[in-house]
This record gives sequence, structure tokens and C-alpha cells, in this order.
Amino acid sequence: MIVAANFKMHKTRNETKEYLDELKKIKFNGVKVAVFPPASALMEDKIVGVQNAYPAIDGAYTGEIGLEQLNEFNIKRVLIGHSERRHILNESQEFIAKKFDFYKNQGFEIFYCIGEPLEVRKKGIKEVVEYLKTQIKDIDLEYENLIVAYEPVWAIGTGESASIEKIKETHEEIRKLTSKPILYGGSVKLNNIKEIIELPNVEGVLVGGASLDVETFKEMIKIAKDMK
Repeated sequence: MIVAANFKMHKTRNETKEYLDELKKIKFNGVKVAVFPPASALMEDKIVGVQNAYPAIDGAYTGEIGLEQLNEFNIKRVLIGHSERRHILNESQEFIAKKFDFYKNQGFEIFYCIGEPLEVRKKGIKEVVEYLKTQIKDIDLEYENLIVAYEPVWAIGTGESASIEKIKETHEEIRKLTSKPILYGGSVKLNNIKEIIELPNVEGVLVGGASLDVETFKEMIKIAKDMK
């Protein structure tokens, strides 16, 4: 079982350190825990990953961080393909695949995000699957250190999670494409995490807003431990 926290553009370096110190007061007992803080809050810690990285060791890429900076903190975990980078920052599938290949070749654990917008969901599961297939173009879905995160765009940060039936149906379809762990993300909360991770083909969750409170996130880890 995997429980991951994506802080997005929240928390300072000091706040992140305090969060991690508090988080480690509980035993994970076999649950894989990952925390993705902002780039300014990166630090050397085995559970820390980076939300974004440029596919290069270093270079003239203003505003980006690359392998050289990640190596300083011994970070070997990266989030790639998140919908906010696709839709707000206009990252193309070609560029996302380039990132994937670069960090795959460096042996990183890759949390690879896919998910459809509401207009696609309204057309039904067949259209959803076809859309998701465009987001996995040129991606090695059997890469040994791959974790897939399904996050319907219309459920991210809206407070409205996909229904259990839709999660189950979509994860069944994604399972046909990869044997690697599949997480669900999109308004995961304390009151729905148990029902979500009980589903077949759901190996964990990628949590956004609800993860910002360390006590809430600790409770989520405890629920995942009980579900193992």
C-alpha cells in the first residue's frame, strides 16, 4: 500500500521539516510513504520526492531544477505528468515522455499521473480510456520503478471525489495497460480513503489538500496499515 502527499505550492522549508519530524512519530509498518514538497523545501530524507524536474543534469534552464540539484539531497523520486503541469503549464506529452525517459534512465522512482477532464468523463468510460491512452504515449508502463497515479482532473482540489463505481471501473481499465501499482488521487479525504483503498486495482492514494495537515495524513497512513 502506498500513501503519498503532494504539497503543491504550500509549506516552507521549516514547515516541511516540522511536518516530516511529526510524521515519523508513527511507524509505517510496510506502507510506502512519499512526500512531495515544493522545490524550495527539498531536503535529504528517504520519503521525500520532487514535484517536478527538468530532464537534464544541469544547464541554461531558468527557473528549473535538474539532476545536479536532486543529487545534492540524494532524491530519487519524482512526480511526472500531473494535470496541473499539463493543463496550467501546458506541458506536452512529448515533453512529459522526455522527462520520463531521462529519470527512468537515472533509476528514479516515478509517480506518473494521468487523468481526464470533465467533458471527457461525461462521454463515458470508452472515451476516458482513449483519452488516458494519449497520456501514456511513449511511456514505459512496465518500468520497474513506476507507480501510476490516476487523478481525474475534475476531482482535483474540487472537494468532489470520483464515485467508487467510477474509480473501480477506471482502475480496471488501467490495469489492462500496466502491472505496476495504481494509485487514486482527487479529493481523497479521511472520510473516503478506506472505501477507496478497499477497491481492487487500487494500491494506494496520492493526496493533495488533505495531506497538508500532518495529523490527517498520519491517520490516512494508519488506515492504510490496517488495510494491508
